[in-house]
Amino acid sequence: MAPLKSLQQEYPLVDSGFQAFCASHGIFSVEDFLLYDVDVLISSADKQSTSQRLKQGINQLLSIIDALHRPLLTGLNLLEDSKRNKHALSTGCQGIDALLGGGLRLGQVTELVGPSSSGKTQACLQFATTAATKHIGFVIYLDTCNAFSPQRIAHYAGQSSGPVSNDQADHKPLQQVLDRIICYSVFNIFQMFDLLHQLEINLRSQMFKSDCQVRLLIVDSVSSLITPILGGSGPQGHALMISVGFLLKKLAHEHNLAVLVTNHMVGGDSGTSKPALGESWKTVPHVRILLSRDRESNICTFSIIKHPSMVCPSVRKFLDGVIGLFFLAFVFTLHFTPIC
Repeated sequence: MAPLKSLQQEYPLVDSGFQAFCASHGIFSVEDFLLYDVDVLISSADKQSTSQRLKQGINQLLSIIDALHRPLLTGLNLLEDSKRNKHALSTGCQGIDALLGGGLRLGQVTELVGPSSSGKTQACLQFATTAATKHIGFVIYLDTCNAFSPQRIAHYAGQSSGPVSNDQADHKPLQQVLDRIICYSVFNIFQMFDLLHQLEINLRSQMFKSDCQVRLLIVDSVSSLITPILGGSGPQGHALMISVGFLLKKLAHEHNLAVLVTNHMVGGDSGTSKPALGESWKTVPHVRILLSRDRESNICTFSIIKHPSMVCPSVRKFLDGVIGLFFLAFVFTLHFTPIC
């Protein structure tokens, strides 16, 4: 889904006149168009002097939406595609890789959910560093909370956290890692839509070198952008949330990316906590990981609460690092217990 103005170059019928007509009805994006009664829009177009071209523009938008529906695939098609393309990216932590069956799966959306200060951002930084180092690929990092830390990237990459100098050969590996992690600060849902659409255009145009493709897309955190638009009685916020999920899954599948998003916890029934964004959102991620942290015992727990390849959820616990970077201490595996 996209703003109408972004379609003009590729679809001439969605010109400035058509956009102005749509704007008079409060339609500024494909999402707005989906929420509007098409019959009412056509009736309104009939009253305009350029009615024929306006109706052609409406048909053009309907064709764009129809093209988004992918052809049906058989189970054999999906299995062959999984074996051929949907490999796993190592997270850099053997325990988590074992828990996930190899790591973050290409072509899938993985959600890391947990309460505040449970370590979600640290996980994202660790996974980004590993993808940029071991898999020699680009990482697109959408930072919605001003939490991205190049110093932590430097630490995870095993380099000094001080300034990088081109004259120091020791810093070249770190420079290469940092060059492959492309970070954007994102502060509202519409900015994220623009960035995701631009990423899709860049991927289609093969902007990235064939020997260094985009491997991982991280949104930390997706809930901080979506939660503010879910208030009120109108359907617009919910429609935008579904559009975000659709676009993330589309990017993952069509361009063979691993997509990682973080989500926070909210109060549920009987005083228990649950992932934010509700029932509609929980169908978006292929894999859901619950991250919790016991501050007294310094134990971090990763629990699989949804995984397409696992019959039973699984849990793995790790000892927190002394300096608070628990990913440094993942070698201390306490136990691995299936929960059925």
